[in-house]
Amino acid sequence: MTFRAALIEQTLERGRVQDHEATLKDLTQDFLDGAGGDAPVDIAVHYSGINYKDGLALAGKPGVARTSPLIPGIDLVGEVTASADPSFAPGDVVVLTGGGIGEAAHGGLAERARVSAKYLVKLPEELSPRRAAAIGTAGFTAMLAVLALEHGGVRPEAGDVVVSGAAGGVGSVAIAVLNQLGYQVTAVTGRVQEQGEYLRHLGAAELLDRKDFAEVGPALQKRRWAGGIDSAGSATLANILSQTDDGGTVASCGLAQGHDLPTTVMPFILRGVTLAGINSVTATPELRAQAWARLASDLPLELLDEMTQEIPLDGVFDQAEQILAGQVRGRTVVNVTR
Repeated sequence: MTFRAALIEQTLERGRVQDHEATLKDLTQDFLDGAGGDAPVDIAVHYSGINYKDGLALAGKPGVARTSPLIPGIDLVGEVTASADPSFAPGDVVVLTGGGIGEAAHGGLAERARVSAKYLVKLPEELSPRRAAAIGTAGFTAMLAVLALEHGGVRPEAGDVVVSGAAGGVGSVAIAVLNQLGYQVTAVTGRVQEQGEYLRHLGAAELLDRKDFAEVGPALQKRRWAGGIDSAGSATLANILSQTDDGGTVASCGLAQGHDLPTTVMPFILRGVTLAGINSVTATPELRAQAWARLASDLPLELLDEMTQEIPLDGVFDQAEQILAGQVRGRTVVNVTR
């Protein structure tokens, strides 16, 4: 039996990618032999997604794909066909985000997958497979960030919450969820004119241009935010921290602007600001279950549908280029059966 898959083949030399090739191929089932560890779960994949990480991997950028050959795709949703783990049985509909797939292990951009059960979650009944794929890593990360704000004591009545990278997958879901929960959201984007109507429709009360955050400002600035969700890093995160009110929490979940953090300890020791790191890749099973349950209850599904586009498996290569060029908003679902 064969199955279709996106496949990355490359060589690395001192951390630099050499001879990169990403194509659609027909593979045999034995290609997955050895995947999934000691208790593998076999899945007929229905949907995957394409995230910024997937774009980097498909384009041959370093830092994502850590083995070759590799089926990319850090998300998958599908039906269990066989399981060596007693927690899952044939017929279970499951979702997997992160956990190393699409990076160090074969991922979801294929009709078949064999994965470890460690980070696998049974899909909440309220979510369809397509909607779960639309949520994917980006939406899951957004919900982890919202949970971090709640854990830090940031409540709707505390004041405005800022979301950077607002038109991207994480930002879009974060705005929709925060608005649903009663927060006043300010969206930061580099496409204010182009995406303003879209972001307001998701629930953003105010829009700011990301160029206002592009250069590092004073260590302590005017208090503006009760909390924030940042996917940019670098100067953007530094400025958000410097503008956060006493006792506020900022969740950091990305590095689209850069991996550096040019700030000081001043916001932390003089205003008691908390910087909460969000790692969706190795989130515990308990946290995963909590986040997916909250997504099922707190994410307006009609808005999720509106922010989602669907492409076939052979469309992921062009989509990767568009994601890296900043030309994609919202979420992209990959229907691997098309």
